[in-house]
Amino acid sequence: MSTADIPAPTGPESHAGHEKPDGSPPLKRALGPKLLILFVIGDILGTGIYATTGDVAGKVGGALWLPFAIGFAVALLTAASYVELVGKYPKAAGAALYTQKAFKVPFLTFVVAFMVMCSGLSSASAAARAFSGDYLGEFTDAVPPTLIAILFVLALAAINLRGVAESVKANVVLTLVEVSGLAVILAIGAYAVFSGEGEPARLTQIETGGTGYALITGVLGATALGFFAFVGFEDSVNMAEETKNPARNFPRAIFIGVGVTGTIYILVALVSSLLVDSRTLAESSGPLLEVVKAGGVDFPPKLFALIALFAVTNSALINIMMASRLCYGMANERILPPAMGKVLSGRRTPWVGIVFVSVLAIGLVSTGEIEGLGDTTSFLLLCVFAVVNIAVLVLRRDRVEHHHFRTPTALPVLGALTSLVLASPLADRGADVYVRAGILLLIGIGLWAVNKAVMTARERSGAEGS
Repeated sequence: MSTADIPAPTGPESHAGHEKPDGSPPLKRALGPKLLILFVIGDILGTGIYATTGDVAGKVGGALWLPFAIGFAVALLTAASYVELVGKYPKAAGAALYTQKAFKVPFLTFVVAFMVMCSGLSSASAAARAFSGDYLGEFTDAVPPTLIAILFVLALAAINLRGVAESVKANVVLTLVEVSGLAVILAIGAYAVFSGEGEPARLTQIETGGTGYALITGVLGATALGFFAFVGFEDSVNMAEETKNPARNFPRAIFIGVGVTGTIYILVALVSSLLVDSRTLAESSGPLLEVVKAGGVDFPPKLFALIALFAVTNSALINIMMASRLCYGMANERILPPAMGKVLSGRRTPWVGIVFVSVLAIGLVSTGEIEGLGDTTSFLLLCVFAVVNIAVLVLRRDRVEHHHFRTPTALPVLGALTSLVLASPLADRGADVYVRAGILLLIGIGLWAVNKAVMTARERSGAEGS
């Protein structure tokens, strides 16, 4: 049976509490509505705003808030499509599942799934690199950054193996910590405004190195990089099989999560540009630490650095978790070998997927830096978002029995167009991003060919045996 023949679930609780066809236990439905909202917020907050704010400032100048505002709008457009699709198909495979149901082209399905998985891994790797950068430098620089990043990934793999409830509870704690750090930045900004400090004139300065076409591409490039701060909401749909009543709980969780984080990001960008010039921000891998030091408030830099370390830890934890769940979902859809869907009987976690993605993450942290890995994440996901926004329109012809959210048609149309523009060369990104993404895609195509050959051989063997 092909993936196209696998029936969609008939309701939001399909297969809950039942064994999988191979006899292994299902994933545990452990996430309620409040925990899911905190999970989405924690998934989005983190590395993007803590580590890449300076890189965005280096591309656009003092009008640092503008790319984040545009990215906020683009994220909302695509979030609406994800909300409709996860309500219709509450399974763990996410974008891969939607692509297969819409287009029924196994090769395209695999490419999309592989790009999503790689985006999660590049995001987690950027977080690992950020962990070993200037924020950790406030405490020590005695240990090689690459070694720190590798040990960091291994520790997160151990947490994920223990269980989803433990991982999500850790996420909640880390989310509260990282929100407190951003609250410190906003409080410093409020103090600066009321005390007359800072340079408000910087907020309208767009410095992209040119006018006309160069100005447009510069802003688009900054927006594409800044969009890295918004990724994460798409990961949450891979928790559909571990969420209670996903068709009801996901719309609220995703829209609240994107809304809260988008508002925080714009305010943090305003404060950052108000207090620190774009060149200083661009030269730091811990840009928000520069804001703390320049804010005129006696807040211990080491304490803020510790908060930032917790924040990037949260990003990496969630991305490693989501990549492993994506492997689990793809295995269930027969896009990857069934072994990738094996669940640890005692902890009921997808242990093979966790080990697999952790090994890949170690490879990425050994070969990339924060900006390049972050921009690679954005590029891969923007390509996927374009496909998902088109898929939601195609799948309007597929009706399900249970009630679910339906987004206005104009939103996925705009979502597809904006995603394609930001993924195109108009977004003035470095050639290394395309090279890295191209290599990853070639690896994916190779894996797809091997998997297809194995499945074909097994089908022939079965036919001959009968």
